[in-house]
Amino acid sequence: MLFLEILEVIVASLLIVLILLQMQGSGLSGAFGGVGEFYRSKRSMEKFLIAATVITTIAFAIISLLLLIP
Repeated sequence: MLFLEILEVIVASLLIVLILLQMQGSGLSGAFGGVGEFYRSKRSMEKFLIAATVITTIAFAIISLLLLIP
């Protein structure tokens, strides 16, 4: 169970970062180029962030449910 607890903290931290990166005009997005200039287009970066956020959220929910099992 200790492994799952550590994994949940890592996934939660990643989820926080992903959500902050999605905030337009604030958060951490300014630290990484703001408008996504280092990617081909802003739209591809937004699609990636949304997909990564959904996958991370699902992983967080599954791990949380697994931790409820005694």
